[in-house]
Amino acid sequence: MTAGVIYHAQARPEAIALRLGDKSLTYAELDERARRLSHVMSGLGVRRDDRVAVLLHNGFEFFESLHACGRLGAVAVPINVHFKSDEAGWIVKDSGAKVVVVNGGLLPALSGVPDVERVVIGAEYEAAIAGAPASGEVDALDVIGDGWPTSMAYTSGTTGRPKGVAIGAEDFRRRAAGVAAGGQTWKLGPDDVHLAVGPLYHSGPSYWSQMHLAFGGQVVVMERWDSLRALSLIETYRVTNTHMVPANFQRLLALPAEQRNAYDLSSLKVVVHAAAPCPVELKRAFMDFIGAHRVWEYYGASEGGGTVISPEEWLEHPGSVGKPFPGSEFVILDDDGNELATGGVGTVWVKPAGSSFEYHNDPEKTAAQHRDGFFTVGDAGRLDEGGYLYLVDRKSDMVITGGVNVYPREIEDCLLLHGDVVDCAVLGVPDPEWGEALYALVQARPGSGLDADGVVSWVRDHIADFKRPRIVEFVDELPRDPNGKVRKPKLRDAYVARNTATQ
Repeated sequence: MTAGVIYHAQARPEAIALRLGDKSLTYAELDERARRLSHVMSGLGVRRDDRVAVLLHNGFEFFESLHACGRLGAVAVPINVHFKSDEAGWIVKDSGAKVVVVNGGLLPALSGVPDVERVVIGAEYEAAIAGAPASGEVDALDVIGDGWPTSMAYTSGTTGRPKGVAIGAEDFRRRAAGVAAGGQTWKLGPDDVHLAVGPLYHSGPSYWSQMHLAFGGQVVVMERWDSLRALSLIETYRVTNTHMVPANFQRLLALPAEQRNAYDLSSLKVVVHAAAPCPVELKRAFMDFIGAHRVWEYYGASEGGGTVISPEEWLEHPGSVGKPFPGSEFVILDDDGNELATGGVGTVWVKPAGSSFEYHNDPEKTAAQHRDGFFTVGDAGRLDEGGYLYLVDRKSDMVITGGVNVYPREIEDCLLLHGDVVDCAVLGVPDPEWGEALYALVQARPGSGLDADGVVSWVRDHIADFKRPRIVEFVDELPRDPNGKVRKPKLRDAYVARNTATQ
């Protein structure tokens, strides 16, 4: 095989694989540390197809852990580092993880699973790696496979508990082939430099980083997002591509023009974005700043399938997330399972190419999300005459107010056109008269003087009156997670709790 860390460690051992701050790891060093860590995991009982939980901040150890799992044929289970003990413990137990690799500062999140073996980053981790066999694999690579890291992602859990997306052994191999095919699609090679700006426990940032390692490129890792730091790293290391979310766009554009224009970004070939809806005007503004020809978008899920759209296509079809990946198929169905005509808004159903999945330990949800070879993650959308997909909202976020269905994203997009609105979120909250009332949280531009009446009148002037927010609250900053998503169920619960307490 002519791709992957093992290959490049042999062919180009001194080439830089990873950078973080003033430290770096060559391919030979990454390969050696992953190989030694695989022995450590094996000594703790990890075998082929076992799960290893990975509760780590962005760092070299995240990659070492995934590639150690790949050498064992084990499955890595990345966990959101912001989860508390109930949330993280539930994933460890549900996945059946034999071992957790964890940062010392995150150990309190494992208080509910005291019997699971841990490898703690720091002196313990380094001692374990140093004490592992100096040579040799745990098992022959032709038995293990090709050393590609595989993972079981847990869905973000907008309703209920997160669910592990489990795929079969043969599908793992196809997914690995998909990483290779993805790298070829983007024409990646050893001269490419990727800037990893997002949390690696999320599928998108991890996938794009792994794709570069597969093709011998260099990955520059940010511990956390910082707008000026990101621009500086692009200039310093001549970054060729990066994976962002719309929240990154907003924060870059919020910089004073003299700051964001002070860096040489000419090395950039591609800025790809996904994970959260991107308002049309925000994307246009970012294209104006970074160069329209660089900005690509895709839509996908851990479950498989997806779409992609080039900058040229998007300018012709603004707001679209593109056409299906080769071999994938999309249909829009109503609630009775009938296919809708072009332009009709319904549930997006996907038939991915050559892979299948199930929700770990949840056959009922698996069955509910599948139909005739298609699956859905609950997004609402429409297809135009050219086959381009447009997302409307999550079905679970739809608000029924006064008996009328309203998609909050349309209101959010409207509000973001207002020059004094920096960020916003709209959701439904219980209301005795309307069933649900539209509740808008707004981050206004400092010193703007924007008030609730101004928010409501802006919406009434631009879209149907029944879509106006009935409750407006101003916040200093929206509580977005590191992947740019607003967890609306938590905002709804907080609103209900506040109002229940005052009644």
